[in-house]
Amino acid sequence: MATTVMESIGRVFISLQQIRQFPQLLTDAAPSMPGTVRDTEVPSYFRERYVCTGYRPLNQNWRYYFLSLFQRHNETLNIWTHLVAFLVLLIKLCQLTETVDFISDRHSWPLLILVLSSLTYSAFSVVAHLLGGKSDLYQYGSAVVHFYYAVDESVHGLVSGIFMPTAAILSCLSCLGCCYGKYCNHSLPTWVRKVCQVVPSALAYSWDISPVAKRLFFWSSSDPAIIYHFGQVAFFLSCAFFFTCPLLERCFPGRCDFVGQSHQIFHVFLSCCTLCQIHASYLDFVGRRKLYSSLHGSGDVVLFVGLYVVTLIMCVGIAALMLRKVKQVKLQEG
Repeated sequence: MATTVMESIGRVFISLQQIRQFPQLLTDAAPSMPGTVRDTEVPSYFRERYVCTGYRPLNQNWRYYFLSLFQRHNETLNIWTHLVAFLVLLIKLCQLTETVDFISDRHSWPLLILVLSSLTYSAFSVVAHLLGGKSDLYQYGSAVVHFYYAVDESVHGLVSGIFMPTAAILSCLSCLGCCYGKYCNHSLPTWVRKVCQVVPSALAYSWDISPVAKRLFFWSSSDPAIIYHFGQVAFFLSCAFFFTCPLLERCFPGRCDFVGQSHQIFHVFLSCCTLCQIHASYLDFVGRRKLYSSLHGSGDVVLFVGLYVVTLIMCVGIAALMLRKVKQVKLQEG
């Protein structure tokens, strides 16, 4: 028995040793990969406040950027936090398909929109950080599940005709604000760019969460989803704080270049917010079916899906326009 245990421990130890050697094996396999550079060696629009080192050199081939997934640089944890989140969301989707009929049950389509939107933003985030912008379709996905499953009858009567079109517009404005603040006008003060990014997203989320507001104010312990709705709000507020305030980098400049950046913490909290939101929406989908079935007609879901497609096209158009402007900025600085 003791021999068997020791052999098992030995195999685990060998496996851990192999894992630890993986980065070195990768480096040996791709010895031509250049090292990281300082902030002074990259254009201003690639720099982050208080992050001094760990930047990847520009104008490398595609192979370099894909292999940099396993390289130590200041984007490594940003990539992996949302890559892991993407895999967790895929597992969550597989679990949901075991109990939810996403094909035949139209009432389940808003939940599917939320999950697909979550997968989209995490995947786009991975690509953006890896290939070096983000999906605001998640804002629309939040709105549709809250309005469809979580809304009360009194609130529904007040906003039924305007809620989802407004949510679609705010999602597009959020996308525009984030792209504009990220890529354009780096000559402006940092707080101006943060306002462009945070304010539209905050307005969109405030509108999206409004159908749940009454339940949050008059919460009941008999409501199984309420704890997850509280959780998503708490995580979102934490996201907003760490996205806006580079607290750790400011307190320890140069020491958070690889680990400890506020943006990395923002990624973790955003993933937690998403998971809370999906689970809360699933519980509402199961427990409030009688209510939302009476509030929403058969054509509402089709309309919401159509608005989702329109929002997708608009966000892609906005991102393409901003990327074009980025190229112009690069040419001017070059």
